[in-house]
Amino acid sequence: MVLTNLLGEVLSVRYIYILSLVILVSVATTASAGYREIFEKEFLSKPWSTDIVAESACIECHTSEVMDEKFRSIPQDWRVSWHAQNNVSCHDCHGGDSEDASMAMSHKRGFTGSPNYTDIPEMCGKCHIGILKNYVESGHGKALIEEGTGPNCITCHGSHNVQKVHIDIINAQLCSKCHPYERAKIMKQALFLTEKKIEKIENDLADLRKQGVYPDREEKNLFNTQAQFRTLFHTIDVTVVKDKTNFFTSQLNSIEDDIKGTFEELSFRKKFSTFLMLIFAGTWAIVTLIIRSKD
Repeated sequence: MVLTNLLGEVLSVRYIYILSLVILVSVATTASAGYREIFEKEFLSKPWSTDIVAESACIECHTSEVMDEKFRSIPQDWRVSWHAQNNVSCHDCHGGDSEDASMAMSHKRGFTGSPNYTDIPEMCGKCHIGILKNYVESGHGKALIEEGTGPNCITCHGSHNVQKVHIDIINAQLCSKCHPYERAKIMKQALFLTEKKIEKIENDLADLRKQGVYPDREEKNLFNTQAQFRTLFHTIDVTVVKDKTNFFTSQLNSIEDDIKGTFEELSFRKKFSTFLMLIFAGTWAIVTLIIRSKD
């Protein structure tokens, strides 16, 4: 009789355990299904990158399923652009209020939308003031103003997927759309040495940061020199660029000297630290030998 009661209790406990397990699995399955649905709607349907970017009314609208498909790639193009890396967002170029969906396309908030082809330099020139001035006076700018068909900013630099300025933008495939590449090739040759020096300095600065040094002064000096140099380039005047090459080379040499001094100081510190460690190790070894000899 006692054995029967004990067996009944064991079966009851097992039944309760199995029933609980079934309920938990059911709840988990239901929750999983709900989560999967939300995941697909809110994540898989949106473009994304390695960096988490705060959503805005512009991005939410352009990534929604109601948006025309040809405009859905704009947020992803922007996310990988030089503008995004420098916190230049939709409203900085197009106006409007990116934090308020009801005012995102309001002309009262300065919304301009897609500019006309000939108005693009003025839009970009809101930030790139010096470049706009030189561009307008250049052959490129005059062709756009007089004929309405000359190259504008996005012809060379792209629109939403703007990439960091680099000498490789000057290439046969792009430049030969408007004129023989030989003209552009001469300009590229004039820029080559200065651009290579800039690239080397950028790599050195990145190396310093990896070693825990933050050369803010040198980075600011390089940024200012780059800005001046690339503003000058938009004159599309080889003679002017060649005349100014020595000036920019001098500025870059000064930055390189500062960086070289920092590397030398780092090297000295490492050697000095090694020297101290050797002295400490040697002292410890001598003390150990003395103690053992006394023993």
